[in-house]
Amino acid sequence: MRLQYIFRLVVFSAGLLISCNKQLDLQPKQDVDAAIAIITPENVDAAAIGMYSLLGGGALYGTNLLLLPDLQAADGYVSWRGSFQSFRQVARKNMARDNAEALRTWTNAYKAINMANTVLESLNIVTDADQKQQLEGEALFVRGIMHFELVRFYAAPWGATSDNSQPGIVIKTKSTKDETGAFEKLPRNTVAQVYTQVVNDLKSAAEKLPESNGTRANKFAAYAFLSRVYLQQHDYEKALDAASKVIESGAFQLNASITAVFDNKNTRESVFEIQQNDQNNAGTANDGMATFYASLVGIGRADVRMVSAFLNTYDPNDLRLSQWYYEGVGARPGNMYCSKWKSFSQNLPVIRLAEMYLTRAECNVRLNSSVGDTPENDVAKIINPLRVTLPEITNPTLDDILDIRYHELAFEGVRIHDVKRLKIMTGDYNWDANELVFPIPQREVDATNGIITQNPGY
Repeated sequence: MRLQYIFRLVVFSAGLLISCNKQLDLQPKQDVDAAIAIITPENVDAAAIGMYSLLGGGALYGTNLLLLPDLQAADGYVSWRGSFQSFRQVARKNMARDNAEALRTWTNAYKAINMANTVLESLNIVTDADQKQQLEGEALFVRGIMHFELVRFYAAPWGATSDNSQPGIVIKTKSTKDETGAFEKLPRNTVAQVYTQVVNDLKSAAEKLPESNGTRANKFAAYAFLSRVYLQQHDYEKALDAASKVIESGAFQLNASITAVFDNKNTRESVFEIQQNDQNNAGTANDGMATFYASLVGIGRADVRMVSAFLNTYDPNDLRLSQWYYEGVGARPGNMYCSKWKSFSQNLPVIRLAEMYLTRAECNVRLNSSVGDTPENDVAKIINPLRVTLPEITNPTLDDILDIRYHELAFEGVRIHDVKRLKIMTGDYNWDANELVFPIPQREVDATNGIITQNPGY
């Protein structure tokens, strides 16, 4: 679906949703004209559930938003061994302008944004004040994080120009319901403008969302994403503050076992998590994290292989080395694979509390401060004899913290974004290389007669 394509409100499977116990009131398996579909508060909530369904699909957090950032930084890290050319192009940094992953991620992110805008424009139907505020917060949350993911993939990174005036992505704050809106041609906003929109949406979402919201996004999920946004912008004071709000909420706690957050659903370590089950998940053959990462009997294609150059950077005594990585026995025995993703039905943690501790520690070291707690105490939550069988680190340096982040968040969809914000290289490619920016789907460029411009190199 192009940005110009006439939007239809689609009924999605409830099983992939965050808050999967609610059913849609819209007609099943039919397209309903968006202009007439939202007529009751239940319809508005159903549309909100549709946003989460899209987030859990393979094009977004069900696969691509977690897998592609690691494939793009594959050098000395992972090896793609699968047959899908679209993923191979990402790993080899030779993407074609019609790359299937670039196309479907762009398309589905804008679908989620469009659904969020539909919810926001339908709030006048909702009479319960608390429900109205919650739905508004959820829609702003989804709209904010989708613009954030898009601008990180499809634009030169933050800091590539002195004022971040490089072309970003198209900001969409109105839904597309009819033919007039479908054929509206909008140019790309600047990276600076997109980040401003993202921050405004997430700040507003954090103000409106409740502290507890079942398995749907809550206030602290918004703050957690804000910490990511600010960190990407090198705004360490604000990144520290947002991460600290999550930590100090008391709503989250690291599990004693490092595998528990991946083996169990909705543990207290998980700040934001995609809900899956045996019947409804991102995929078991051509999509899904376990599909590509696992090499077990009957589970996984074993397409993403850990390389020894990366595994050898772990301390041999690090419990994470033995519990997060294993020798495959399925499709490609004898190679090393990541056990974070080994079940088709597992939930998919998008942000964990461990990341918040590492963000706060990094920011405090950079700022020479101890806001919330000392870097030493925050790092000790991650590296200690009980959790990983390693001694605590006294007075951790910035390099220490970045190294811990590299190993702790491996294969959770953060690597290429860290490469870009830290302005380091992946293989022979500099952090701001054209090859590290996704192509704008060519059909989008063509449909707007070039008003949406293509990225350099494509």
